[in-house]
Amino acid sequence: MNLYALLESGFPKDKSACAIETHDGLYYSWKDLEAATAKIANLLLALDLPEGSRVAVQVEKSPEALFLYLATLKSGLVYLPLNTAYQAAEMEYFVGNAEPAVVVCSPKNQAWITQVAKKSGTKHVFTLGDDRSGTLLEKAGAQPSKGKTVKRSDSDLAAILYTSGTTGRSKGAMLTHGNLGSNAQVLQKFWAWQKSDVLLHALPIFHVHGLFVASHGALLNGSKMIWLPRLDTKELIKHMPRSTIMMGVPTFYVRLLLDPAFTKKTVKTMRLFISGSAPLLTETFNSFKERTGHTILERYGMSETAMLTSNPYKGRRIGGSVGLPLPKTKVRIVKDNGKLCGVDEIGNVEVKGPNVFQGYWRMPEKTKEEFTKDGWFKTGDVGRWGGTTSGGKVPKEYLCIVGRSKDLIISGGYNVYPKEIESFIDDMPGVDESAVVGIPHPDFGEAVLAIVVPKSGQSLNADAMIANLKSKIANFKVPKRIVIVSELPRNAMGKVQKNILRQTYSA
Repeated sequence: MNLYALLESGFPKDKSACAIETHDGLYYSWKDLEAATAKIANLLLALDLPEGSRVAVQVEKSPEALFLYLATLKSGLVYLPLNTAYQAAEMEYFVGNAEPAVVVCSPKNQAWITQVAKKSGTKHVFTLGDDRSGTLLEKAGAQPSKGKTVKRSDSDLAAILYTSGTTGRSKGAMLTHGNLGSNAQVLQKFWAWQKSDVLLHALPIFHVHGLFVASHGALLNGSKMIWLPRLDTKELIKHMPRSTIMMGVPTFYVRLLLDPAFTKKTVKTMRLFISGSAPLLTETFNSFKERTGHTILERYGMSETAMLTSNPYKGRRIGGSVGLPLPKTKVRIVKDNGKLCGVDEIGNVEVKGPNVFQGYWRMPEKTKEEFTKDGWFKTGDVGRWGGTTSGGKVPKEYLCIVGRSKDLIISGGYNVYPKEIESFIDDMPGVDESAVVGIPHPDFGEAVLAIVVPKSGQSLNADAMIANLKSKIANFKVPKRIVIVSELPRNAMGKVQKNILRQTYSA
């Protein structure tokens, strides 16, 4: 079933009701949402694109950007969201690898994005601004405001989300209509969505959390969204008394707790606070409960699988645990020898279910490598059942994630892969080698730190190096600090010991 048709089945009968309210007072009814989606879908269909064509999108968050996503689904095409912080070198890789038929970008980036698109053979480039400007809406305005939804099966591709590997090469996770639809339906029941719910939406919409988990939840439930362009504590506090659900990364909760205006009165109408995309510190979990009386619900998911586990809506929520496997999702923890782990034994987390992706775009060998012979996806995370956390004793059926494979850093909810950053640093004049690690950070969960060795006789300026990186890569990947050292610690095999670097600089 086409995912748009599934979401549409949850829209309220009263089309005049508010679907989206923006931070600056704009109201979009469900009728507006359906009409705008249909117009953009009809524009895409008028391009007469081959089946399976990709629509790559790098635009700022706006209701119209959401309508573009829905229109891509409605027209049966494949949606490819790209982080708005990506620079030219990164975009060249993604567009070159995905070869989209359509690219939609912010008006301010049109000149250089058009050049990137031409290199990959993309024929159609549109612009979309967060102020309802751009050629996409101009062209779509002439299209009919109604149209049929293109038939798609559960196994048909709906979206590609790029997620890097620790080797630095980005991989496109292929998610089907069935993957995303099944997960949306499971979460609607598991989190007990109610018809009166209002979602406070402050997440970006270029990854799983904001685009799929949050938006799908509200759309399938026919619930109003209060739409904020970005994390702004003052705006969250302003709109929270009219909301019932908020989803955020741990940074949201850390910053709310730092604001004295955030009180029990602020959360008087709230039903549920959900946290994900990065580990939630137990200190934040406990402080939030003490301040508000609400217990944050932490869950666990990935770009390749959407949501996998969650603390229960009704039942005990435990700090330091990501809860129970969701219905229809199977989770197992295995040792390196393939044997199942018992309670409180640490091993590799593997999963199976209708939410698990098809594989990596144009990477059959990598796809094969990431699945076991009996069909389980290797998440690359390390975890255990039960045990004890700083939040207390954990029941044996609850999952605790205790680490991540290799050196993946999650900073402010965004994945940062050290190898990619190291390659940029190592190319700089005067650099011999570098090592990038994540260290604890009270706001972002983890901060990116680079330890750099200069070439013999060379001197390096850390501030200048950071400035150089900011011109080349997304800001969330740029190290918060660069430390210049004479050598890196190595083991007997000559491998850099990043665990020692993390310990050395963790303070």
